Amino acid sequence: MNSLFEANGTFAIQVLKMLCEDKPSQNVFFSPLSISSALGMFLLGAKGNTKVQIARAMSLKIQEDIHKGFQMLLTQVNKPGSKYLLRTANRLFGEKTCDFLLHLNFFSPKTFKESCLQSYDTELELLSFARAIEKSRKHINCWVSKEMKGKIPEVLPKNSIDEQARLVLVNAIYFKGTWDEPFNKSCVCKMPFIINKEESRPVEMMWQKANFNYIYISEAQTQVLELPYAGKELSMIILLPDEDMDLRVYLQPKSPNGPTLSSLLPCDMILIEREPTVLSMVAVHRDDLKGLCEQSSSHGLSLCPGP
Repeated sequence: MNSLFEANGTFAIQVLKMLCEDKPSQNVFFSPLSISSALGMFLLGAKGNTKVQIARAMSLKIQEDIHKGFQMLLTQVNKPGSKYLLRTANRLFGEKTCDFLLHLNFFSPKTFKESCLQSYDTELELLSFARAIEKSRKHINCWVSKEMKGKIPEVLPKNSIDEQARLVLVNAIYFKGTWDEPFNKSCVCKMPFIINKEESRPVEMMWQKANFNYIYISEAQTQVLELPYAGKELSMIILLPDEDMDLRVYLQPKSPNGPTLSSLLPCDMILIEREPTVLSMVAVHRDDLKGLCEQSSSHGLSLCPGP
């Protein structure tokens, strides 16, 4: 499964670069796992040149058991009994008048539907897009809303699909967790957030001093910090370039000025020294999250080793 982890990391950086090129002045928020697992289902039913192109875009080797890796990864992500709530939901909705693959290939007795259920814990549900497009759209939205506990009420807005739709792949992800070292609500104050070399603005920052896994990579002029969630099964990995460094440098396939973004992520965070660290992060209020994906706002953090 290590090759899948590596491929997902490469794919995540490629998507990040593409999104940053499309909207260079806005924040970017996306789930690489959601996109790659959704494309994995497409790959499951693809053949020939289409299969090769999808695998290449995902940085995957088609000769490996890709879908077994996704099965293990999604099972681990959705495991019950964790101190965090992380849930992914995938489903294929197909036009009921269409004939989908009965068998993936000559050597496999499993149907496409059976393989989707085994590897991606999802089903192919048949709907009538051709005759009842609005009813089908509302049905899909209700399914997603139920799976995501009402957090995503309308994944498909009006006119997002039409009567010509033959196969709709829906992916949603929901995460809720608490910090292993919670921030004190009283430790919030106005601090300057540096947007670029010419511009900064005051924003509300929350801060704390505690022991975190932290390292400074001098050749990349970048600080790396692990901020674990409760239970320490999941962490937020934060990379903060120095003030005079351009983040776009790390989004290049081969950066002439230093390592790529992927090379800055240690394979084993245990290798990072655990030392007292002063951590400042932008205080994001509940209402601010509603427009996180649509609006450009100032979000940042400040790191420095403690004494």
